[in-house]
Amino acid sequence: MHELEPFYNWRHHYIAAEDFNSPFHGQTYSETNCTHAVYNYLIHPQWDEFGSATLYLKVLQADYKLRYAVIELIGEWNDLLYNDIMFLYRNVIEDMIDKGIIHFILIGENILNFHVDSDDYYQEWFDNIDDGWIVCLNFRDHVVNEFVEGHLDYYLGFGGKFDEFNWRALEPDELFKSINALMMRRLTP
Repeated sequence: MHELEPFYNWRHHYIAAEDFNSPFHGQTYSETNCTHAVYNYLIHPQWDEFGSATLYLKVLQADYKLRYAVIELIGEWNDLLYNDIMFLYRNVIEDMIDKGIIHFILIGENILNFHVDSDDYYQEWFDNIDDGWIVCLNFRDHVVNEFVEGHLDYYLGFGGKFDEFNWRALEPDELFKSINALMMRRLTP
């Protein structure tokens, strides 16, 4: 797992450690020393820690004018044992909402497992983004099934065209506009 790096092709657009509004502003990274692990497997040192024991992330883009963020995730998302959604919401998302972000694109190709507990934090997140949305791209089938079983489909957009979305072929603003157009079709009766 230490070879799975966060997506780097957008670094000429955005670097969270250089963004004064980012929860990760000023963060420094090692290129060689792996200090975080998932299932006792070291992960690449470029992933950001936010309080969870099993889930890490990288903010790939935050655009305060268009009001969106793209967040890549890695590890196990475990609300049942570790309340990961609380750490994600309180330590990252809440701060981004305070800075005006209301559209969230979560990339889940590297999420190995998901364990749901309650929907309280998802509801709070959804309630605090006004006309915004939360979209989950490329999560594994068994993770999507857990989203469904946990009744998170009211708060999160996932499945269908979001299951195999070729997001890497797009620039950040193109990705946002594509996802926004899909969400507007879903939300329009």
